[in-house]
Amino acid sequence: MLTQPLSVSFDLGEGREVFIETGKLARQADGAVTIRQGNNIILATVVASQEPREGQSFFPLSVDYQEKFASAGRIPGSFFKREGRLNDYEILISRLVDRALRPLFPEDYFCDVQVLITLVSSDEQIMPDALACLAASAALAVSDIPVKEIISEVRVARIDGKFVINPSRSAVESADVNLIVAATEKNLMMVEGESKECSEEDLIEALGIAHEAIRVQIKAQEQLRALKGITGKRDYTKPEQDEELKTKVAAFATDKINEIARGKTAKHDRSEAFKALKDALVESLGEAPEDLTVKLAKKYYEDLQWELVRNMMLDERIRLDGRQLDQVRPLAMEIDPLPTPHGSALFTRGETQSLSTVTLGTPLDELLIETAATSNYSKFYLHYNFPPFSTGETRPMRGPGRREVGHGNLAMRSLKQMIPTGDYPYTIRIISDILESNGSSSMATVCAGSLALMDAGVPVPKHVGGIAMGLITREDGKYAILSDILGDEDHLGDMDFKVTGTRDGICGVQMDIKVDGLSMDVMREALMQAKAGRLHILDAMYECIGQAHDDVKPHAPRMVKIIIDKEFIGAVIGPGGKVIQELQKETGTTINIEEVNEKGEVSIFSNDKEGVNKALETIKGIVAVPEVGTVYEGTVKGIKEFGAFVEFLPKKEGLLHISEISWKRLETMEGVFNDGDKVQVKLIAVDPKTGKYKLSHKALEPRPEGMPERSERGDRPERGDRPDRRDRPERRDGGHGPRNNGDRNNRHNG
Repeated sequence: MLTQPLSVSFDLGEGREVFIETGKLARQADGAVTIRQGNNIILATVVASQEPREGQSFFPLSVDYQEKFASAGRIPGSFFKREGRLNDYEILISRLVDRALRPLFPEDYFCDVQVLITLVSSDEQIMPDALACLAASAALAVSDIPVKEIISEVRVARIDGKFVINPSRSAVESADVNLIVAATEKNLMMVEGESKECSEEDLIEALGIAHEAIRVQIKAQEQLRALKGITGKRDYTKPEQDEELKTKVAAFATDKINEIARGKTAKHDRSEAFKALKDALVESLGEAPEDLTVKLAKKYYEDLQWELVRNMMLDERIRLDGRQLDQVRPLAMEIDPLPTPHGSALFTRGETQSLSTVTLGTPLDELLIETAATSNYSKFYLHYNFPPFSTGETRPMRGPGRREVGHGNLAMRSLKQMIPTGDYPYTIRIISDILESNGSSSMATVCAGSLALMDAGVPVPKHVGGIAMGLITREDGKYAILSDILGDEDHLGDMDFKVTGTRDGICGVQMDIKVDGLSMDVMREALMQAKAGRLHILDAMYECIGQAHDDVKPHAPRMVKIIIDKEFIGAVIGPGGKVIQELQKETGTTINIEEVNEKGEVSIFSNDKEGVNKALETIKGIVAVPEVGTVYEGTVKGIKEFGAFVEFLPKKEGLLHISEISWKRLETMEGVFNDGDKVQVKLIAVDPKTGKYKLSHKALEPRPEGMPERSERGDRPERGDRPDRRDRPERRDGGHGPRNNGDRNNRHNG
């Protein structure tokens, strides 16, 4: 039986109303809603299996966000003309939602949960990423899937000094702070964003404003849940427990775990020691223990290790590698370790290492970034690679996963704040290959990328550095903030908080909270500790290279740019691209032309400086406006009985009449010139009707003595401009006076 759809709404401010509806679409899902603002409509569905898979030991949550091209009235450009695997933009939004939702589920809930979020109608001014998590949470709210709390997510951006919630797409382009924030009614859960060197207090203010807006959205979801009549959560099968075995594990392993944790050993030594202890625990269970017993024993061991190491940090302020809580690992860095890339740097922090390279390309190398509503080109992009050997593992190489996409995006957004814009001609690609990893590899990418940019001669004004912070909390209120966290500390901790920036402010931030409760006071303390660590790292980076090199490497592409009048764009390109293609082939350059502000912007790229100069001079010649009286070096292109055609500027030819070659009278052109000869000429006239150019060589030579004064041929009027013979009062004929008809008749008859 059909049911009436249910809906609620709330106001984002300035009359921007958002509607949440359920009961109309996808009714066989456990929960389904549509979110509508303007013409933007997002459908979110959630389905959870009733029972966990046999042997399941972790929470299998999958979140996929996808934009249908039909939502914007477009057809995909792929060969199959259908949507394929998620692109990077969709992966990043999926990660935003996943990171916010995952902490909401009970720790003992192992049923498969699939959240699908689909943009089905697009509004070019409304950014769907700020509504995706709201849609997912609302779908969970109208289901009986056992989540602990309702959440939501908003974008907060500072535009013209004022913080705005979910600004329009065009407005956000001018923002100097741009964050996505997720939170429950009481606590922040996730932060991701970028800024143009904002202060820590500015960031705190932005988070507070975002949280107030989120509370409004949570209230709307609670209203919809009440309308739907959802009052409880479904029961689910919980993992089996064995308290007696748990006690045995604690008795066997507690002292040994504490000993290993306090050993201040390197990552692999510590991992091997913990693994050996786990193996010894399994052996202590007897000759043939049941599979369930082994599984439970390993789980209890890992839970015990998690608790003991955390307590050590909280009570004794001791970390696994022996550092102080706010101490950064040893740093080592160098620039130009690789001879061929246009810029390179090796950055090592403890057991984390990034080898980053910079490649300078032409506008033809720009990256096309497509969404359903937009299609833009980016001149700066960064690719992050995390090969298995970086952690001493073996696994198939299947291309970048979601983690690689997310880490690369954070580093890219951070470094982008310092990348030159405007007239800077190069497309910039950074590659970060993680050669070794023990936590904070994305922050190593930021540091290595900044060093490589300066090594490449990219005029970045400041270094950007990054640090990852951790947090350990306990129910008694005790907490410890950790600077430059290890991989183990990330796994054991309650917060992963990455902050990037310059000496003057924050450029990027990413935070994930794994527990309930993060007060603004703790957030403020974490930010100030992160600032101290960041400044320590930046000091070392400036010692490595204090400013960008004045010029690009000798083997990097050279570039010149020339602005031409719009009317000459076609002349430079030529019919069917013939002129520009021939010029690129002849000079070994890459030439890019685009119309900008009613002008033609011509960029010439090549590793060969001579080729760049030759292409530049040719283009200048094509667009040059010939001036009467100017002397040019021309090339003979054709010879006729009455003179020679000379190309005096690229694609511009004029006639050098036989009478203008020399002061000496020439009877014939034979032997005077050959095709391809170089000759200096002076432009003496331009026909006002035909636009034809008249050239002279003799005008560049001194007049011989005794040579009578006479007008240059180019100064004479054209035949069509001369007065009619009948209008002339008389005509000189060698001093003999006017001729008469008789004279003419006698001449013909004689």
